[in-house]
Amino acid sequence: MTSDPDAPLLTIEDLRPVARWAADCAERALPIFEAKAPDDTRPREAIAASRAFADSGMRTAALRKIAWAAHAAAREAGDPAAAAAARAACAAAATAYTHPIASSHQVNHILGPAAYAAQAIALSAGEAGHGEAEIHWAIAQASPEVRHVVQRMPERAPGKGQLGALFLQLEIGLRR
Repeated sequence: MTSDPDAPLLTIEDLRPVARWAADCAERALPIFEAKAPDDTRPREAIAASRAFADSGMRTAALRKIAWAAHAAAREAGDPAAAAAARAACAAAATAYTHPIASSHQVNHILGPAAYAAQAIALSAGEAGHGEAEIHWAIAQASPEVRHVVQRMPERAPGKGQLGALFLQLEIGLRR
């Protein structure tokens, strides 16, 4: 297959299915955050914004602001599992801003919602096996479009610790 060297690596239309998948992944961890901060709606709003973008919404300053608000919720959570769940929501909303450049750092933006959700679930359950099960779920839910986006990007550098292992497992699964 020959590709057009002038074609962008990623387009807005490439990012829409990624945003939908990201929202699905982040939403699975949302109850962990909401159990610790039931009155804080910022992560839920970030997931809704990711879905709106996936459904032909625009990349706007409001979307970016909602993503940053979920990031702030993660910093304020006071609980590692809740913070990871809020980071998953932040990353889901920020998926719309993945840069169309061949950078292993950009792969982190694509994989982040699923990896952080898996981390939240593992921390909440107190065992790594739950995180691995969540990664398997995320891989199974990824559409061919999501897999194709990941496969077009360079491989990310291996990370350290449990989160790094979750990212690696996710990336390997999506590149198959």
